[in-house]
Amino acid sequence: MKEGSSRLLDSINSPHDLKKIGEEELPQVCDELREFIIDALSCNPGHFGASLGVVELSVALHYVFNTPDDKIIWDVGHQAYGHKILTGRRDVFHTNRKFKGISGFPNIFESDYDAFGVGHSSTSISAGLGMAAAAAMDNDPDKHVVAVIGDGAMTAGMAFEGLNNMSTLKANMLVILNDNNMAIDPAVGGFSEYLVDIATSQTYNKFRTEAFKMLEKMKLTGPRSREMITKLNNSLKNLLTKQTNIFEGLNIRYFGPVDGHDVDHLRKVLSDLKDIPGPKVLHVITKKGKGFKYAEEDQTAWHAVGGRFDKATGQNLEKKSSVPKPPKFQDVFGNTIVELAEKNEKIVGVTPAMPTGCSLNIMMEKIPDRAFDVGIAEQHAVTFSAGMAIAGYTPFCNIYSSFMQRAYDQVIHDVALQNLNVVFCLDRGGLVGADGATHHGAYDLQFMRGIPNMIVSSPMDEEELRNLMYTAQLPDQGPFSIRYPRGNGSLIDWQRPLQEIKIGTGRKLKDGDDLAIITIGPIGIKAGQVISKMEQKGASIAHYDLRFVKPLDEDLLHDLFKKHNKIITIEDGTVVGGMGSAIVEFMADNDYCAKVKRLGIPDAYIEHGTQTELYGVCGFDKGGIEKAINEMLEKA
Repeated sequence: MKEGSSRLLDSINSPHDLKKIGEEELPQVCDELREFIIDALSCNPGHFGASLGVVELSVALHYVFNTPDDKIIWDVGHQAYGHKILTGRRDVFHTNRKFKGISGFPNIFESDYDAFGVGHSSTSISAGLGMAAAAAMDNDPDKHVVAVIGDGAMTAGMAFEGLNNMSTLKANMLVILNDNNMAIDPAVGGFSEYLVDIATSQTYNKFRTEAFKMLEKMKLTGPRSREMITKLNNSLKNLLTKQTNIFEGLNIRYFGPVDGHDVDHLRKVLSDLKDIPGPKVLHVITKKGKGFKYAEEDQTAWHAVGGRFDKATGQNLEKKSSVPKPPKFQDVFGNTIVELAEKNEKIVGVTPAMPTGCSLNIMMEKIPDRAFDVGIAEQHAVTFSAGMAIAGYTPFCNIYSSFMQRAYDQVIHDVALQNLNVVFCLDRGGLVGADGATHHGAYDLQFMRGIPNMIVSSPMDEEELRNLMYTAQLPDQGPFSIRYPRGNGSLIDWQRPLQEIKIGTGRKLKDGDDLAIITIGPIGIKAGQVISKMEQKGASIAHYDLRFVKPLDEDLLHDLFKKHNKIITIEDGTVVGGMGSAIVEFMADNDYCAKVKRLGIPDAYIEHGTQTELYGVCGFDKGGIEKAINEMLEKA
């Protein structure tokens, strides 16, 4: 922005305001929008690099299309910050990902401009095609649907299913392929290499540029000129690229690649594409983290920022504690799988595009030939693991809990039905915090315990995570699920030998007379702290750590129900069908009679906020546990 000039962004409260700005001023809008995102996230952390990469695209789309009547679907959703700022949420953007603030992802309940909720990846083409097909049935040819798919989301099978259907419906829809060769980590697989091949075909790009210049000199205008240019473009692509264009092989018109950081050219291209009916793909080349040096240089680290930072230096401004910090559960997984794999040559690691997030990158560095990043493809990750298990290997398939939902059929049909020894390490179990409803790991205890042959477990701390991983890789264990939360737990003694935990055994952590509390997972630590506090007031409370939801420790539960008729269950998962439900089922099946209070995630979608805030909303923070104990003690 030129010194002394007013900030154009301040006048933009909707795309209607954006359209009032002259075309020659759009680069300034882009500069201001990028600066605004950097400023905001330096104080309020969130997803960073992806939105910086689509600043020009965000401006061009809202300048050309008539949103919200025209629909723009952002996939994956964390590239939509610029879109949110341009569509009336600039003044509340400081609440992004905060409790009661705006969502970090597109949210149909938040704004009419958010055409579809996109938290998980690769859904935009299918959703957009449904909207485009509906517009055709409504005889509304002027409605445009645009799916912006990027950050590795084209590697998922669902995206290709959508493209396949798109080729036959012939609906009026534009897919913008935001090609930055990145997911969170660098994109992997043949398709990302294929896009690089298209984008870097120097001969093709040179010939195309010269041909277009020639046509411009001939001053050809109108639909006939556009048709000629399109035919020439397609002929050159088929002639000069090494392989047939996959999109045009599906009868979807392909345009590009174009520079995703040239807002003027993007505007012109999008304006032209508006007039071309039917299914089409625009290939846009962008750089993740564009405009912020440190994010450009280390795109993985700056995918999302975990704390406040100095814009000038990129330095983290969060205070560092002198007290030793416990390791993250994900890092315990990453180091333990290497420790196990060094002793067991049949252990392999599998992740669907989350090697850094789940810490499988540690194994990828130390034992690269036995660690596999399969791209954003959870279904494939599970069945790929099943194939390796059939061949005699023991795959540790690490998938975030909420991402595992996408591969449920494969877990049932390809793994459990065949009783294969695949170890599912479900990271981000429970309430994850600022990512909100799309990412909370609320359902895994529920949906895993309903599957025959499946062992379902959750460690209270990192030491138990290590021991459960050791147990899971022992021979003939069958399908084995281990879920653990995001964040830090307890300090760990890495020198302590790994130990087998007998399948289906819980433990009584503390005896008591007044009532019993049953927990599973790290929430048991919070419960233990509340129990200690209540006992100082004279209460006598027993505490049981269940460890396994399936199989249940029936001996432990028989002892518990014979002594106690007041019971509280606590879990960082849904109370509908979760651990508490399993306890009530056991009670009914064995003709016990007791008062049971279940604490956990209610039958509702929980918004974003800190984990502490959300525990309070759900009623199983320390205050909620104490309240439940008091109510139970007051009952006759």
